[in-house]
Amino acid sequence: MTRPYRIVTAAPLTPTQRASLERHQAELVASAQLARRFDFVTNRSMRLVAVGAVLVIVLVAVGASRVAGHLSRQLSRPLDELVGWTGLIRSGRAIPPHADRRGAPEFEVLRSGMRTMATELESGRRRALEAERAEAFRESARRFAHELKNPLTPIRFAVDRLRRGAPEELRDTVEVLAEEATRLEVMAKSFAQFGRLPDGAAADIDVAELVTRVSRSTIPDRLALDLRCDDGLPLITGYHEPLVRAVTNVLINAADACPTRGDITVRVTGQQAAAPAGPNSSANADTNWVVISVRDTGCGIAPDTLARIFDPYVTTKPGGTGLGLAIARQTLQAHRGTMDVESEPGRGTTMTMRLPVTAS
Repeated sequence: MTRPYRIVTAAPLTPTQRASLERHQAELVASAQLARRFDFVTNRSMRLVAVGAVLVIVLVAVGASRVAGHLSRQLSRPLDELVGWTGLIRSGRAIPPHADRRGAPEFEVLRSGMRTMATELESGRRRALEAERAEAFRESARRFAHELKNPLTPIRFAVDRLRRGAPEELRDTVEVLAEEATRLEVMAKSFAQFGRLPDGAAADIDVAELVTRVSRSTIPDRLALDLRCDDGLPLITGYHEPLVRAVTNVLINAADACPTRGDITVRVTGQQAAAPAGPNSSANADTNWVVISVRDTGCGIAPDTLARIFDPYVTTKPGGTGLGLAIARQTLQAHRGTMDVESEPGRGTTMTMRLPVTAS
């Protein structure tokens, strides 16, 4: 008990004053106890708070590290995959057909875009390679035709003189020379046709009228010709004589596939759709088409030959140059059209030529 408190308690006080003094003393004692308790708790809680803060920081650091690692894997693996794809595209190899859907959705968009790009690049490579091969074939054909034509004129004149003055026992020999000279002349013309693209001014062409005229003059009487053309077909803009030669070559092949008898079905129709996708198609997807279809019931084409049917110098006919279908395809490509073939050995072949109406 403190000295001031003893002095106060020793003083003469009324009962009310003494009761107030005792209450005040009790409150002071309670406040002192609370202060000591707060001191005690504060000293120990600060340690706990410090330890808790350290634990929280450690947990946050560990969590952040794991999240960062996960995000890093989510980014690095798809990026490594896409980097690998760029190497495949650069070397001309195919992208894997299926891939794990790793990473954010944006990576799937990138994968889809790279697949589309790879497909377009491969298509471009094929078109460029085919264009180079075609140009090489055309240059070779031009040179061959030129070298072949040079001796043909004197040979033809010499054969004509022999015909007039050769004795009877040499007439068969002279006729053989004349036939071989004619065959060489036809071959030279074929090479010359393949060696050049259509030139001159383009004109409007009625494809139905062209196909009708060529079909009736080319298909022999021994074969049944079924010719049908849609009414009201639009005119195309193109080169008349090269198209005549292209259709003629296709019809001759169809007739030769039926050596004794058979049916030739020719259809000329309109089509409003995209041309078949592939390296040979370069026309706009919204173009209207005039479609020429020629089907025969002949022997058909073997699968190994079918894959090379449009290549120059590929032929199954004795004495053939292998340029008929190559010239026809070249002509269709010059008109921004396409040419396709379907065949089944023993059942026949169908040649389909598509010409865009906006071919100019």
